[in-house]
Amino acid sequence: MTLYGDDQTGAGLPGSPDSNAQSSPAPRSRRAVAGWLSLAIAFVVLGVLALSPAPYVIQQPGPVFNVLGETETDDSPEPLISISGTETYDVGETLDMLTVSVVGNPEQSPNWFQIALAWFSRSEAVVPMSLYFPEGTTAEERDEQTQVMMVNSQQDAVAAALAELDVDFTSSLIVGDIVDRSPADGVLKVGDEIVKAGGTEIADVAELRDVIAAHGGDGPLSMTVVRDGQRVDLEVTPTEAEYSDGSTAYVVGVQTTETYDFPFDVSIKLNDVGGPSAGMMFALGIIDKLTPGALPGDASVAGTGTIDAEGDVGPIGGIRQKLYGASNAGADYFLAPADNCDEVVGHVPDGLEVFKVATLDDSLAVLDTLRDGGDTSSLPSCSP
Repeated sequence: MTLYGDDQTGAGLPGSPDSNAQSSPAPRSRRAVAGWLSLAIAFVVLGVLALSPAPYVIQQPGPVFNVLGETETDDSPEPLISISGTETYDVGETLDMLTVSVVGNPEQSPNWFQIALAWFSRSEAVVPMSLYFPEGTTAEERDEQTQVMMVNSQQDAVAAALAELDVDFTSSLIVGDIVDRSPADGVLKVGDEIVKAGGTEIADVAELRDVIAAHGGDGPLSMTVVRDGQRVDLEVTPTEAEYSDGSTAYVVGVQTTETYDFPFDVSIKLNDVGGPSAGMMFALGIIDKLTPGALPGDASVAGTGTIDAEGDVGPIGGIRQKLYGASNAGADYFLAPADNCDEVVGHVPDGLEVFKVATLDDSLAVLDTLRDGGDTSSLPSCSP
């Protein structure tokens, strides 16, 4: 029996007075067809929109690497950190560095359906494409940039580790890039080694910043560089720059890199991973190999954070994804940069204990406590 709405009166049945009357369901059928057609069109439109590219990328937990273990190379597995030219020791079991996989690039954007799924995932995040790929930047160019960051972070990690162990080494501050129309434009050159500023010997970028800040806007600043093997005296007049957070600082408009001359060789092999965020974990792995005893003991520890030659740990991106990456890899403890604590709170997976670290010494104190079976409740942590 087919029912048409609420029409159950018997109209149109044989022998009834209205059996020859015009039936009424036809208009309703047309309305039903029109309704279903509209619904079908709406689904088609939604499907097209869902599969259209979105101006966002998706952050998700990436591969996890044990800096005390091995990494795959073209030939065979090799130690992720190799040290030659000095004595090394047995290491602990696990010091995991974390990565973030980014889904999407200007050439191949995620669609809105993927964005919607990621939006409701605890381990994923949706961020504007422009944060990863500023206008005009290709995926290949970004890969090249992050590879440079990775190489620099490795060198800074070696410097931080050796400084922690009181191993002597020398460093040079090299001009890597010059901002167009800045005070340094036309005065300094890429490749210049900055050796003196304002009459002060310069060993690293922190010293250069301090000299520029102390000089402020007090006219030209004297500088000495080594260019093509020759010492060159010159002057640069710092200008005041305002940053997006409203703060200001005096700058000369150069980007610098530090190069080091270490007394022995430290090699870090890690393919297809870019960025500076593994610096702290590299430094801990190097220290473990250069000192007797297992640094983390038998504890399973993961962590993240940039590092400079002075051992200061800096913030990183994708902390939430790295927390879940650590948990998925079986870590029990996590070293998080202090400046990322506001992103950590409320996003810690069950079973993972997070410690707040601002320096390499902070990280070593956590590992010492874990190795010795001490009370971890007294260690700094990220709290609301």
